[in-house]
Amino acid sequence: MITSPATTRDSLAGKLPVSLITGFLGSGKTTLLKRLLRDPGMNRAAVIINEFGEVGIDHELLASSSESMTLLSNGCLCCTVRTDLQETLRELFIKRRAGAVIDFDRVFVETTGLADPVPVLHTLQTDAMLGAQYRLDCVVTLVDAVNGLKNLDDMPEAAKQAAVADRIVITKSDIAAPGAVAALEARLARMNPYAARTVAVNGELDVAFLRDVGLRSTRATPQDLERWLAPSGEARAEGAYLGERVRAGAHDASIRSFCLWFEKPFTWDTFSAAVQVLTSLRGSDLLRVKGLVNVAGERGPVLVQGAQHVFHPPVTLEAWAGEERRSRIVFITRNLSRESVEALFAAVGTLAVPRS
Repeated sequence: MITSPATTRDSLAGKLPVSLITGFLGSGKTTLLKRLLRDPGMNRAAVIINEFGEVGIDHELLASSSESMTLLSNGCLCCTVRTDLQETLRELFIKRRAGAVIDFDRVFVETTGLADPVPVLHTLQTDAMLGAQYRLDCVVTLVDAVNGLKNLDDMPEAAKQAAVADRIVITKSDIAAPGAVAALEARLARMNPYAARTVAVNGELDVAFLRDVGLRSTRATPQDLERWLAPSGEARAEGAYLGERVRAGAHDASIRSFCLWFEKPFTWDTFSAAVQVLTSLRGSDLLRVKGLVNVAGERGPVLVQGAQHVFHPPVTLEAWAGEERRSRIVFITRNLSRESVEALFAAVGTLAVPRS
Protein backbone atom coordinates (compact mmCIF):
# COMPACT_ATOMS: atom_id res chain seq x y z
CA MET A 1 0.00 0.00 0.00
CA ILE A 2 1.36 3.44 -0.93
CA THR A 3 -0.13 6.29 1.08
CA SER A 4 -0.95 9.81 -0.03
CA PRO A 5 1.98 12.25 -0.07
CA ALA A 6 2.63 14.50 2.89
CA THR A 7 2.35 18.20 2.05
CA THR A 8 1.76 20.15 5.27
CA ARG A 9 5.28 20.46 6.69
CA ASP A 10 8.91 19.69 6.04
CA SER A 11 8.55 16.00 6.79
CA LEU A 12 12.27 15.30 6.29
CA ALA A 13 13.76 18.01 8.49
CA GLY A 14 15.08 16.94 11.86
CA LYS A 15 14.95 13.21 11.26
CA LEU A 16 18.03 11.20 12.18
CA PRO A 17 19.81 9.80 9.10
CA VAL A 18 20.35 6.04 9.01
CA SER A 19 23.12 4.55 6.85
CA LEU A 20 22.96 0.83 6.18
CA ILE A 21 26.43 -0.68 5.70
CA THR A 22 26.34 -4.01 3.94
CA GLY A 23 28.68 -6.21 1.94
CA PHE A 24 29.70 -9.83 1.64
CA LEU A 25 31.88 -11.64 4.18
CA GLY A 26 35.36 -10.15 4.40
CA SER A 27 34.53 -7.05 2.36
CA GLY A 28 35.77 -4.68 5.07
CA LYS A 29 32.62 -3.33 6.71
CA THR A 30 34.19 -3.01 10.15
CA THR A 31 37.27 -1.28 8.69
CA LEU A 32 34.99 1.24 6.97
CA LEU A 33 33.02 1.76 10.14
CA LYS A 34 36.17 2.52 12.10
CA ARG A 35 37.18 5.03 9.42
CA LEU A 36 33.82 6.77 9.61
CA LEU A 37 33.90 6.95 13.40
CA ARG A 38 37.32 8.63 13.30
CA ASP A 39 35.90 11.50 11.28
CA PRO A 40 35.11 14.63 13.36
CA GLY A 41 31.72 14.90 11.69
CA MET A 42 30.77 11.41 12.82
CA ASN A 43 31.64 11.64 16.52
CA ARG A 44 28.02 11.74 17.64
CA ALA A 45 26.96 8.52 15.93
CA ALA A 46 25.09 5.50 17.17
CA VAL A 47 26.36 2.24 15.73
CA ILE A 48 24.14 -0.82 15.57
CA ILE A 49 25.86 -4.12 14.99
CA ASN A 50 24.74 -7.73 14.96
CA GLU A 51 26.39 -9.62 17.81
CA PHE A 52 26.67 -12.67 15.56
CA GLY A 53 28.37 -10.67 12.83
CA GLU A 54 31.89 -9.42 12.24
CA VAL A 55 31.95 -7.10 15.23
CA GLY A 56 35.68 -6.46 15.37
CA ILE A 57 35.55 -3.22 17.37
CA ASP A 58 35.55 -4.66 20.89
CA HIS A 59 39.07 -3.41 21.53
CA GLU A 60 37.82 0.15 21.06
CA LEU A 61 35.35 -0.12 23.93
CA LEU A 62 36.19 1.65 27.14
CA ALA A 63 35.24 -1.44 29.11
CA SER A 64 33.55 -4.73 28.49
CA SER A 65 29.86 -4.65 29.27
CA SER A 66 26.97 -7.06 29.44
CA GLU A 67 24.58 -4.28 28.47
CA SER A 68 23.37 -3.88 24.91
CA MET A 69 24.71 -0.32 24.70
CA THR A 70 28.31 0.68 25.29
CA LEU A 71 30.18 3.94 24.80
CA LEU A 72 33.11 3.76 22.40
CA SER A 73 36.37 5.50 23.17
CA ASN A 74 35.66 8.21 20.60
CA GLY A 75 32.31 9.03 22.23
CA CYS A 76 30.11 7.16 19.79
CA LEU A 77 27.49 4.77 21.03
CA CYS A 78 27.77 1.08 20.12
CA CYS A 79 24.57 -0.93 20.29
CA THR A 80 24.28 -4.68 19.82
CA VAL A 81 21.16 -6.13 18.22
CA ARG A 82 19.92 -8.85 20.54
CA THR A 83 16.22 -8.74 19.77
CA ASP A 84 15.25 -7.03 16.51
CA LEU A 85 16.23 -3.84 14.78
CA GLN A 86 12.90 -2.11 15.36
CA GLU A 87 13.11 -2.57 19.12
CA THR A 88 16.73 -1.46 19.15
CA LEU A 89 16.01 1.73 17.21
CA ARG A 90 13.03 2.55 19.42
CA GLU A 91 15.08 1.99 22.57
CA LEU A 92 17.89 4.14 21.24
CA PHE A 93 15.59 7.04 20.47
CA ILE A 94 13.74 6.84 23.80
CA LYS A 95 17.04 6.82 25.73
CA ARG A 96 18.36 9.69 23.60
CA ARG A 97 15.26 11.79 24.32
CA ALA A 98 15.51 10.99 28.05
CA GLY A 99 19.20 11.92 28.15
CA ALA A 100 20.21 8.39 29.10
CA VAL A 101 22.61 8.12 26.13
CA ILE A 102 24.54 10.61 24.02
CA ASP A 103 22.59 12.98 21.80
CA PHE A 104 23.59 11.09 18.65
CA ASP A 105 22.93 12.73 15.30
CA ARG A 106 23.12 9.72 12.95
CA VAL A 107 22.92 5.95 12.96
CA PHE A 108 25.07 3.33 11.24
CA VAL A 109 23.63 -0.16 10.90
CA GLU A 110 26.19 -2.84 10.04
CA THR A 111 24.69 -6.05 8.67
CA THR A 112 26.28 -9.47 8.66
CA GLY A 113 28.00 -10.53 5.46
CA LEU A 114 25.26 -12.94 4.44
CA ALA A 115 22.40 -10.56 5.23
CA ASP A 116 19.72 -9.49 2.79
CA PRO A 117 19.58 -5.68 3.27
CA VAL A 118 15.96 -5.34 2.17
CA PRO A 119 14.36 -6.37 5.51
CA VAL A 120 16.37 -3.61 7.19
CA LEU A 121 14.91 -1.13 4.71
CA HIS A 122 11.45 -2.47 5.50
CA THR A 123 12.02 -1.75 9.19
CA LEU A 124 12.32 1.96 8.44
CA GLN A 125 9.47 1.89 5.94
CA THR A 126 6.79 0.13 7.98
CA ASP A 127 7.18 1.35 11.57
CA ALA A 128 5.32 4.65 12.07
CA MET A 129 7.24 5.60 15.20
CA LEU A 130 10.59 4.96 13.55
CA GLY A 131 9.50 6.79 10.41
CA ALA A 132 8.69 9.87 12.48
CA GLN A 133 12.19 9.98 13.98
CA TYR A 134 14.54 8.37 11.44
CA ARG A 135 15.08 8.57 7.69
CA LEU A 136 17.07 6.31 5.41
CA ASP A 137 20.14 8.23 4.26
CA CYS A 138 21.72 5.56 2.08
CA VAL A 139 22.61 1.94 1.54
CA VAL A 140 26.40 1.53 1.36
CA THR A 141 27.64 -1.74 -0.12
CA LEU A 142 31.28 -2.82 0.13
CA VAL A 143 32.70 -5.08 -2.55
CA ASP A 144 36.08 -6.75 -2.13
CA ALA A 145 38.34 -6.27 -5.18
CA VAL A 146 40.13 -9.58 -4.45
CA ASN A 147 37.03 -11.78 -4.24
CA GLY A 148 34.27 -9.51 -5.50
CA LEU A 149 33.85 -10.92 -9.00
CA LYS A 150 33.75 -14.48 -7.70
CA ASN A 151 31.28 -13.55 -4.98
CA LEU A 152 29.01 -11.90 -7.52
CA ASP A 153 29.17 -15.06 -9.63
CA ASP A 154 28.68 -17.55 -6.82
CA MET A 155 26.64 -15.83 -4.12
CA PRO A 156 23.19 -14.37 -4.78
CA GLU A 157 23.42 -12.37 -1.54
CA ALA A 158 26.44 -10.47 -2.87
CA ALA A 159 24.66 -9.62 -6.12
CA LYS A 160 21.58 -8.37 -4.28
CA GLN A 161 23.67 -6.26 -1.90
CA ALA A 162 25.29 -4.52 -4.87
CA ALA A 163 21.98 -4.10 -6.71
CA VAL A 164 20.21 -2.24 -3.90
CA ALA A 165 23.11 0.13 -3.08
CA ASP A 166 23.07 3.90 -3.26
CA ARG A 167 26.84 3.99 -2.77
CA ILE A 168 29.39 1.26 -3.57
CA VAL A 169 32.86 1.16 -2.02
CA ILE A 170 35.42 -1.12 -3.64
CA THR A 171 37.83 -2.34 -0.96
CA LYS A 172 41.20 -4.14 -0.90
CA SER A 173 42.27 -2.40 -4.09
CA ASP A 174 45.85 -2.25 -2.81
CA ILE A 175 46.19 -6.06 -2.70
CA ALA A 176 44.09 -6.99 -5.73
CA ALA A 177 45.53 -8.40 -8.94
CA PRO A 178 46.26 -5.93 -11.76
CA GLY A 179 43.10 -5.10 -13.63
CA ALA A 180 40.82 -6.51 -10.92
CA VAL A 181 39.47 -3.13 -9.83
CA ALA A 182 38.68 -2.03 -13.38
CA ALA A 183 36.92 -5.32 -14.14
CA LEU A 184 34.91 -5.09 -10.94
CA GLU A 185 33.94 -1.47 -11.58
CA ALA A 186 32.72 -2.38 -15.06
CA ARG A 187 30.66 -5.25 -13.66
CA LEU A 188 29.11 -3.09 -10.95
CA ALA A 189 28.34 -0.31 -13.43
CA ARG A 190 26.31 -2.76 -15.50
CA MET A 191 24.49 -4.15 -12.48
CA ASN A 192 23.66 -0.85 -10.80
CA PRO A 193 24.50 2.24 -12.85
CA TYR A 194 22.50 4.40 -10.41
CA ALA A 195 24.91 3.93 -7.53
CA ALA A 196 27.96 6.15 -7.22
CA ARG A 197 31.19 4.21 -6.72
CA THR A 198 34.53 4.91 -5.11
CA VAL A 199 37.69 2.90 -4.43
CA ALA A 200 39.11 2.70 -0.91
CA VAL A 201 42.92 2.54 -0.77
CA ASN A 202 44.38 0.90 2.33
CA GLY A 203 40.97 1.29 3.93
CA GLU A 204 40.92 5.05 3.39
CA LEU A 205 38.33 7.06 1.46
CA ASP A 206 36.76 10.51 1.39
CA VAL A 207 34.13 10.33 4.12
CA ALA A 208 32.09 13.04 2.38
CA PHE A 209 31.20 10.41 -0.24
CA LEU A 210 29.01 8.69 2.37
CA ARG A 211 27.72 11.69 4.29
CA ASP A 212 24.23 13.18 3.76
CA VAL A 213 23.40 11.19 0.65
CA GLY A 214 19.64 11.30 1.24
CA LEU A 215 17.46 14.40 1.15
CA ARG A 216 17.46 16.28 4.45
CA SER A 217 14.67 18.71 3.62
CA THR A 218 11.75 19.17 1.25
CA ARG A 219 13.57 22.31 0.08
CA ALA A 220 15.85 20.33 -2.23
CA THR A 221 18.24 21.88 -4.73
CA PRO A 222 18.88 20.40 -8.20
CA GLN A 223 22.22 19.14 -6.89
CA ASP A 224 20.50 17.47 -3.93
CA LEU A 225 18.07 15.66 -6.24
CA GLU A 226 20.75 14.47 -8.66
CA ARG A 227 22.93 13.29 -5.78
CA TRP A 228 20.01 11.29 -4.36
CA LEU A 229 18.44 9.93 -7.52
CA ALA A 230 21.33 9.23 -9.88
CA PRO A 231 24.72 10.48 -8.73
CA SER A 232 26.50 8.67 -11.55
CA GLY A 233 24.56 10.72 -14.11
CA GLU A 234 22.42 7.87 -15.45
CA ALA A 235 19.08 9.67 -15.09
CA ARG A 236 19.86 13.24 -15.96
CA ALA A 237 17.16 15.49 -17.27
CA GLU A 238 18.26 15.50 -20.89
CA GLY A 239 15.86 12.61 -21.31
CA ALA A 240 17.81 10.35 -23.65
CA TYR A 241 16.67 6.76 -23.50
CA LEU A 242 19.07 4.96 -21.21
CA GLY A 243 18.50 1.39 -22.23
CA GLU A 244 18.18 -1.60 -19.98
CA ARG A 245 21.32 -2.85 -18.27
CA VAL A 246 21.71 -6.62 -18.03
CA ARG A 247 24.73 -8.55 -16.83
CA ALA A 248 25.25 -12.14 -17.92
CA GLY A 249 26.87 -13.40 -14.72
CA ALA A 250 25.74 -16.44 -12.77
CA HIS A 251 23.62 -14.62 -10.17
CA ASP A 252 23.30 -11.06 -11.47
CA ALA A 253 22.14 -11.95 -14.99
CA SER A 254 18.58 -11.46 -13.80
CA ILE A 255 19.23 -7.98 -12.36
CA ARG A 256 18.11 -5.08 -14.52
CA SER A 257 18.43 -1.32 -14.06
CA PHE A 258 16.41 1.28 -15.94
CA CYS A 259 14.82 4.70 -15.60
CA LEU A 260 11.32 5.47 -16.87
CA TRP A 261 10.30 9.01 -17.82
CA PHE A 262 6.70 10.23 -18.00
CA GLU A 263 5.67 13.34 -19.94
CA LYS A 264 2.23 13.95 -18.41
CA PRO A 265 1.46 14.52 -14.73
CA PHE A 266 -0.14 11.68 -12.79
CA THR A 267 -3.15 11.88 -10.58
CA TRP A 268 -2.17 10.38 -7.26
CA ASP A 269 -4.84 7.73 -7.58
CA THR A 270 -3.49 6.64 -10.96
CA PHE A 271 0.10 6.47 -9.79
CA SER A 272 -0.84 4.69 -6.58
CA ALA A 273 -2.90 2.16 -8.54
CA ALA A 274 0.03 1.39 -10.84
CA VAL A 275 2.38 0.87 -7.90
CA GLN A 276 -0.09 -1.31 -6.04
CA VAL A 277 -0.62 -3.55 -9.06
CA LEU A 278 3.13 -3.77 -9.64
CA THR A 279 3.91 -4.66 -6.03
CA SER A 280 1.09 -7.17 -5.78
CA LEU A 281 2.15 -8.98 -8.94
CA ARG A 282 5.94 -8.64 -8.84
CA GLY A 283 6.84 -7.09 -5.51
CA SER A 284 9.54 -9.61 -4.68
CA ASP A 285 11.36 -8.63 -7.89
CA LEU A 286 11.42 -4.88 -7.17
CA LEU A 287 14.79 -4.67 -5.44
CA ARG A 288 14.81 -0.86 -5.24
CA VAL A 289 12.55 1.84 -6.64
CA LYS A 290 13.09 5.56 -6.24
CA GLY A 291 11.92 8.54 -8.18
CA LEU A 292 10.38 11.97 -8.50
CA VAL A 293 6.74 12.01 -9.59
CA ASN A 294 4.83 14.93 -11.08
CA VAL A 295 1.42 14.71 -9.41
CA ALA A 296 -1.34 17.03 -10.60
CA GLY A 297 -2.15 19.64 -7.98
CA GLU A 298 1.09 19.27 -6.01
CA ARG A 299 3.40 22.29 -5.84
CA GLY A 300 6.54 20.19 -6.20
CA PRO A 301 7.57 16.66 -7.16
CA VAL A 302 6.57 13.75 -4.95
CA LEU A 303 9.54 11.72 -3.74
CA VAL A 304 8.88 7.98 -3.73
CA GLN A 305 11.12 5.09 -2.77
CA GLY A 306 10.60 1.48 -1.89
CA ALA A 307 12.01 -2.01 -1.82
CA GLN A 308 10.06 -5.06 -2.92
CA HIS A 309 6.50 -4.89 -1.53
CA VAL A 310 7.06 -1.97 0.82
CA PHE A 311 7.31 1.76 0.09
CA HIS A 312 8.25 4.67 2.32
CA PRO A 313 5.47 7.21 2.87
CA PRO A 314 5.77 9.60 -0.10
CA VAL A 315 6.98 13.14 0.50
CA THR A 316 6.11 16.24 -1.52
CA LEU A 317 9.04 18.59 -2.07
CA GLU A 318 8.32 22.29 -1.75
CA ALA A 319 9.16 23.15 -5.35
CA TRP A 320 10.65 21.77 -8.51
CA ALA A 321 14.41 22.23 -8.63
CA GLY A 322 15.05 23.50 -12.15
CA GLU A 323 12.95 23.48 -15.30
CA GLU A 324 12.46 19.71 -15.67
CA ARG A 325 8.89 18.65 -14.79
CA ARG A 326 8.73 15.10 -16.09
CA SER A 327 8.35 12.20 -13.68
CA ARG A 328 11.38 9.92 -13.58
CA ILE A 329 11.54 6.66 -11.69
CA VAL A 330 14.59 4.43 -11.29
CA PHE A 331 13.96 0.68 -11.06
CA ILE A 332 16.42 -2.01 -9.97
CA THR A 333 14.65 -5.30 -10.66
CA ARG A 334 15.22 -9.03 -10.71
CA ASN A 335 13.69 -11.09 -13.53
CA LEU A 336 11.49 -8.13 -14.41
CA SER A 337 12.01 -6.33 -17.71
CA ARG A 338 11.60 -2.69 -18.58
CA GLU A 339 8.92 -3.66 -21.11
CA SER A 340 6.82 -5.34 -18.42
CA VAL A 341 6.91 -2.28 -16.18
CA GLU A 342 6.14 0.04 -19.09
CA ALA A 343 3.18 -2.13 -20.07
CA LEU A 344 1.76 -2.03 -16.57
CA PHE A 345 1.90 1.77 -16.37
CA ALA A 346 0.35 2.00 -19.84
CA ALA A 347 -2.46 -0.29 -18.71
CA VAL A 348 -3.46 2.12 -15.93
CA GLY A 349 -3.50 5.10 -18.22
CA THR A 350 0.06 6.41 -18.13
CA LEU A 351 2.76 6.34 -20.76
CA ALA A 352 6.51 6.32 -20.48
CA VAL A 353 8.67 8.43 -22.77
CA PRO A 354 9.05 6.60 -26.11
CA ARG A 355 12.46 5.11 -26.79
CA SER A 356 14.72 7.00 -29.08
